[in-house]
Amino acid sequence: MSARQITIAIDAMGGEGSPYKCLKGAEIFSIKKPNVNFKIFLEKKIIENIFLQKKINLINYEIINCDENVSDEDNANTILRSRKESSIFKGLKYVKENKDTGFVSAGNTAALMILSRLILGMIDGVNRPAICSNIPNKNSFSLMMDLGANVYVNANNLMQFALMGYSYFSIIDPKRKPKIGLINIGTENNKGLEFLQEAHELISNSFLKKDFLGFIEPNKITQGVCDIILSDGYTGNIILKTAEGLSGYITSQLKNVFQKSFKNKLSYKIIEKDLLEFKNNIDPDEYNGATLLGINGISIKSHGNANPYAFSCALNKCYDFILNDLNKKIIDNFKS
Repeated sequence: MSARQITIAIDAMGGEGSPYKCLKGAEIFSIKKPNVNFKIFLEKKIIENIFLQKKINLINYEIINCDENVSDEDNANTILRSRKESSIFKGLKYVKENKDTGFVSAGNTAALMILSRLILGMIDGVNRPAICSNIPNKNSFSLMMDLGANVYVNANNLMQFALMGYSYFSIIDPKRKPKIGLINIGTENNKGLEFLQEAHELISNSFLKKDFLGFIEPNKITQGVCDIILSDGYTGNIILKTAEGLSGYITSQLKNVFQKSFKNKLSYKIIEKDLLEFKNNIDPDEYNGATLLGINGISIKSHGNANPYAFSCALNKCYDFILNDLNKKIIDNFKS
């Protein structure tokens, strides 16, 4: 057990099914990490009914009242000028003012991005944050970034993403030197847009060059050839949502096949354990919790429609990054 007192601030007002899914997710997380404290940001008048009606069993928590909420329709001006009493604003402010803390929200992605930059600031040397998450592959998983923070990027941004991803990977798999790839429409050096070719040259001339595989095509993402996959946010977000949709489609089609006849149901029972393992390997819930890399603090974006278990996975990521000083490792890499 760590001697440090870790506290996770939770936006319990954002996303579908909140605050129940956030509170239940915290309860699930607490089973394995009972010593973590929670600061829960929401309207106090809501929470008593949730605890009583939904039978939430949670300890080590404090409720911080919030009189405002950020909706999905709020634009940047509204978020900056009129949402200082919101759960996202107050939660990030708490993280700014207290050590060994991190923030998790299933709310408005744009608001989380804007307010994380405003309140927590950026790590020195990083121009833009990147949304980063795990993508399953046939060997294990890869890190992919950016998944939607930046529609447009330049070569320097992609170089910075590579450095941040390298730091991130050292936490989740410290025994392995990660291989890095840059998403493109072909593997030849003359393929793709100019900023991709410039990024290729930058990374090839950095200390990461021994671990840089160059350009990779999207059909190689699940093959496990790369541990860190770099992309602009527009391309990355399309890839992510396509993968999530495909995962749901495959799972539902398999379910339909095994329900067709008694013989198929019997076949399912024979290989049930293997099928459950397969489902878990491609289940988006297991990978929930995208990290805002480059922000000078721990800020995690949960999927808006995450269930309680998926939300607990996002909390677990937040805990790991606090415990392992993710931002310190990023800063050290930038200094080197």
